[in-house]
Amino acid sequence: MTAADVRDCDPGDGRISTPSATRAPAWSADAPHRPAPPLPPLDPDHEATGPDWSEVVEHFREGFVVCDADGVVRHLSPVAERLLPEVTLGEVLAAAGVTALTVADGPVEFTHHGRRLRVRRVPLSANRCCRYVEDVTESVSRADALLAERARSAFLATAGEKLGNPLHPDRAAAATVRLAVPTLGDVAVLVLAPRAGRVRWWRAARVDEDVPSVDSGVLGASDLPPAIDEGLDGVEPHAVDWLVEQAAEAGWLPGLAVPDVCARLAPLPGRGTPTGVLLVARRATRPYDESDVDLVRAFASRAGAALTSALLYRDQAEVADTLQASLLPVEPIEATGVQWGTAYRPAQAGLRIGGDFYGAHRLPDGGCLFYLGDVSGKGVEAAVFTGQLRQCLQALHRVEFQPARLLRLLNDALLETTLANGQGRFATMVLGVVRPQRDGGLSLTMAGGGHLPPLVLRASGEVEPVALSGMLIGVVPDPRVGEVTVRLAPGETCLLYSDGVTEARGGRRGDELFGVDRLVHTISGCHRMPAPALAERIEQVTGDWLAHRDHDDIAVLAMRAVGAAGRGSRHLHAVPDLAGAAPVPQPVGSGHRNPRT
Repeated sequence: MTAADVRDCDPGDGRISTPSATRAPAWSADAPHRPAPPLPPLDPDHEATGPDWSEVVEHFREGFVVCDADGVVRHLSPVAERLLPEVTLGEVLAAAGVTALTVADGPVEFTHHGRRLRVRRVPLSANRCCRYVEDVTESVSRADALLAERARSAFLATAGEKLGNPLHPDRAAAATVRLAVPTLGDVAVLVLAPRAGRVRWWRAARVDEDVPSVDSGVLGASDLPPAIDEGLDGVEPHAVDWLVEQAAEAGWLPGLAVPDVCARLAPLPGRGTPTGVLLVARRATRPYDESDVDLVRAFASRAGAALTSALLYRDQAEVADTLQASLLPVEPIEATGVQWGTAYRPAQAGLRIGGDFYGAHRLPDGGCLFYLGDVSGKGVEAAVFTGQLRQCLQALHRVEFQPARLLRLLNDALLETTLANGQGRFATMVLGVVRPQRDGGLSLTMAGGGHLPPLVLRASGEVEPVALSGMLIGVVPDPRVGEVTVRLAPGETCLLYSDGVTEARGGRRGDELFGVDRLVHTISGCHRMPAPALAERIEQVTGDWLAHRDHDDIAVLAMRAVGAAGRGSRHLHAVPDLAGAAPVPQPVGSGHRNPRT
């Protein structure tokens, strides 16, 4: 190789400048060509001596192999000699047996003696060519490590996003094993901590199909493999071979032979103790290295956080459902000659509970104690106070069932409770006793504690308000309590309702009260309607008036005299078509207001 061969040859990697003459800049391209000055000598004391190019090329990062037109190696740099020991000076390059060196087009990368090499071919004068060889093992390893880290980060980010959505333990567990396949293994098994002596597990497997299938099962706590028990104690088992055998014995490795499988297990962090364990397994052709184990642990941490949140939400939801069930209004019990009708719509529909309540208790003399009330406030606090009031009634009606005296006893009990807790809450209430009559009618003795007066729907279709008054319950030690007795003939109905009906705001401008007058017109002419249908009609008309606006708790209790043999359903799924019913008139006033407002 002569100086002319390397003078105008660029190695191509941008790191080494060739000793060629300085090119003219683009703006002087039209200037006349000047001969290049001779190369400066390496030794300044011997200007006539040419450079020792073997000493120069020895320190190139790239090695090069120069072949003549016949493919015979004519020059072999020290770097190329170290990277390609098979290449011999003076022999044909193809005889070295390195196929990548004979490729004519483009750069080629290949693995040779455990190193990653890149070869590029550059043609020279006189049909000669030079092959530049570079060891890119370190750069390729760094690039692969960077890509692998990016892939792991993307996987963990996706897992964190998808595991953050499910708030149900079953869905969170299924999502965990589904995400783990195939990134972490061909099979993923999640085992939750025992609960009530039982252990639930989920498995995702991808053996012969692209989409993993997910199934689940239940084991007894005593049937768990020992490695799983260790994982639930927060310990990663060291005997991984035993882990594969135990997983196979449990039937968790479908389609995989034990000798050809490798597995790892990671505990799922929880509150104090692991919430479960994650077992991943795949074919031994892809063994788990340290980075894979770290990825399994990182994924297990995210899955543990998601499952812990889901389990905590489940526990809280169970408590909330139990409390809500205990605070919901209780449907009245069946009573001789009485047909009950109820409707209830809390202010906060998502809670299903509120401050309105109703109910009934059977009395020893054959009568029935009934009540409807409204406590101050809304939501959970009002519902809790309602539960306290109902518990008081549950106990007090066994020692006193005369309405006025019972209401005063209830007032004293609520005063003691509110003063002890510093709540300052109160309630309005209508409490009464209904007894059947020989002619099929009903006798109602009612006591009022600051609540809206009841309405009586007579057999003629007319509506009569009941003159019942009284003071709020839970405010003063000795309240004034009104009491009145009303008789219902067969087919007549007495209606109790809360201020959520009369104070419902709607209409054209959205701020008009529904009012008692509109309620009276709503039920006028409905004397043939069963009690459940009447209560449902009031709730439906009030809801239409509200038009999905905010409202107070709504409660309706209807009692219809049906005779000794008449007992109707308290629940209605369809309201009869009231053809010919009186139309709802335009409002003439807001009617009676609740003393609380």
